[in-house]
Amino acid sequence: MKGVLFDFSGTLFRVESTESWLRAGLAARGIRLAEGEVARLAGQLEEAGALPGGASPRRVPPELGELWQRRDESAALHRAAYLGLSRQVPLPEPDLHEVLYERHMAPEAWRPYPDALEVLERLRAAGVARGVVSNIGWDLRPVFRAHGLDAHVDTYTLSFEHEAQKPDARLFRVACAGLGLAPAELLMVGDDRRADGGAAALGCAVHFVDHLPVAERPGALRAVLAHLD
Repeated sequence: MKGVLFDFSGTLFRVESTESWLRAGLAARGIRLAEGEVARLAGQLEEAGALPGGASPRRVPPELGELWQRRDESAALHRAAYLGLSRQVPLPEPDLHEVLYERHMAPEAWRPYPDALEVLERLRAAGVARGVVSNIGWDLRPVFRAHGLDAHVDTYTLSFEHEAQKPDARLFRVACAGLGLAPAELLMVGDDRRADGGAAALGCAVHFVDHLPVAERPGALRAVLAHLD
């Protein structure tokens, strides 16, 4: 193994809970609601799948079906898809949907898994190249910088910058080229069997982790280090 490609959401980082996300948006707008109302709205937003990186929609409205399938191919598609889901839930102010969308891109909305920095540091020390390949509609680099992980990442391959999303082999080819390595020299680490598993079609080894809350997954990434032996 000469290089490792990591997914972002659910692999190296986890987004805040839907309730925390909603509370941050309400605070930004100076809106106060009863605790029961906050919990009710958070539950509806979670069921709608309105928080990028959070729970998947329980049901995608038919009018958003095609958009949802292509949501990570551009920033505009991503915004439209998630605002479309969010607007299925009536909120106290109409512009709160936009506030919430902006909030999910803030570094403070994300937490790295406890072992993420350790694993990246040890791979770097061992001379193993490190890349991030993500289905996403916005620039996640500020999140890595804010949490001190950016120095340990050699290259980022983001779907919205290439108009292709995993499991499309085109995105993995760009990621491999970015590290200057052949697919057979790389390990892909992710939480999505379908999307991240697409790297196997190119010849990459693949390792999966579970998309769990940060406190419930303290050391799963350390298994990647076994590939150094």
